[in-house]
Amino acid sequence: MNEMYIVSFNSTHHAIRSDKLFGEKNITCTTLPTPREITASCGISVRFLEKDIEIVKEILSSNNIEYKGIYNIKKLADGKKEVSQIG
Repeated sequence: MNEMYIVSFNSTHHAIRSDKLFGEKNITCTTLPTPREITASCGISVRFLEKDIEIVKEILSSNNIEYKGIYNIKKLADGKKEVSQIG
């Protein structure tokens, strides 16, 4: 995969709760370790599809879920990754 969208959390509890809420809304998502390009500390993130950005933001907001950020990660031709915070 050359591009992905993730939500990074400060708490494992919030990541697991978000994954459950996204699933209830039929959002395709997977949990994964937070990429080291975002933080060196361990943590869990949830990956989702680009088309679901707005509903992901709404779910996080309406459920008062604290998150570190929403990111777009692109794999560049040279193998490096470009990270952009989008929320």
